[in-house]
Amino acid sequence: MAERRLAMLAGALVAASAVFLLWDLRAPYGFIFELRAVKLASLLVVGAAIGLSTVLFQTVTGNRILTPAIMGFDALFLLMQTLLVFALGGAGYVALLGPAKFLLETVVMMLAAMALFALLLGRARQDMHRMILTGIIFGVLFRSLTGFVQRLLDPSEYAVVQGAMFASFGAVDPAGLALATAVLGAACIPLVRLAGHLDVLALGRTGAIGLGLSHDRLVLGLLALVAALVSVSTALVGPITFLGLLVAALAHALVKGHRHAQLLPAAAMIAALTLVAGQILFERILHLQSTLAVIVEFLGGLFFLYLVLRGRVR
Repeated sequence: MAERRLAMLAGALVAASAVFLLWDLRAPYGFIFELRAVKLASLLVVGAAIGLSTVLFQTVTGNRILTPAIMGFDALFLLMQTLLVFALGGAGYVALLGPAKFLLETVVMMLAAMALFALLLGRARQDMHRMILTGIIFGVLFRSLTGFVQRLLDPSEYAVVQGAMFASFGAVDPAGLALATAVLGAACIPLVRLAGHLDVLALGRTGAIGLGLSHDRLVLGLLALVAALVSVSTALVGPITFLGLLVAALAHALVKGHRHAQLLPAAAMIAALTLVAGQILFERILHLQSTLAVIVEFLGGLFFLYLVLRGRVR
């Protein structure tokens, strides 16, 4: 039954992608098709990266309410963008485009994410409330530092920072997209082999070790994959805080089980389908210029409050 649902989900994603590419296609066909193909590829890559990283992070942490973004990673991205503008100036920041900027942001955020995740999953791992509080405190700290540095910027440089505060798929760098696709593909290779190990890891540290799993080594490797996936998706288009929480919950509802061989592709395809269908709705049907991430953040924030109030964290 789950396999049938996954096949239907894949079919819906293919259909939505075709509609996105071909709806109201006009001359010059080649130029417009190329622009749409780059945007579609960015939607698919970012959606898959967010879906995979969220399910992996929830498996490592042992509860279903946490995501890398909620634990302060997006605030870290905004702080980094602000510091880059402060150090290089608005013109220097704009000039730092293409693969150089993408690689710099990805490497710095990956290292910072590994340090942040290791701290959050250390002694506080067994206390969910302490872990959530720690993540919120880090988020507040990063946002406070961001606000302080932003007050030191002149208005033109602050306008540059504002452009990086919301995810945008309208101006994706093709070179950065190619690098992000390569990282996503490289991350998927070990996940295919580790799907069964993830099922055991979901039993908890004691149960996983009792079944012969090298728990700490696996967790370290998974955190590296999560950091890489979140880093490339955020560096490519910007922060999307609550999308992962939504798609992970939908993936569990769709699969109705705990097998990661089904959960991981379900989460990746649901996230990609959400972004592609949402972009079709905004651009092709409603003809709006609003940022899709704003609506996703609103709905995801409401869902996060629902989970907290209902206490459905596991």
